[in-house]
Amino acid sequence: MPHVIVKLWPGKSEEQKTRLAEAITRDVMEIFHYGKEAISVAMEEINPPDWAEKFINRTSLENRSSYIRNPVIRCNAKIFKNLN
Repeated sequence: MPHVIVKLWPGKSEEQKTRLAEAITRDVMEIFHYGKEAISVAMEEINPPDWAEKFINRTSLENRSSYIRNPVIRCNAKIFKNLN
């Protein structure tokens, strides 16, 4: 604890993902005062055509109040209509 999930489009190298995970880990250690052994970071690659369905889903929309850094969401209005 804590567990950080980064959702991203495919195409980043393993080195880039490792560097990001290390940076996230360092920041969590510094800011929250957790030991390295307590922190996990996962990368979930989502293909661009699947982004709206897998990221902007009912759960994401219902839990927007828990976002600290809100994404700018630009998607086809049809997607939102299907979520209602």
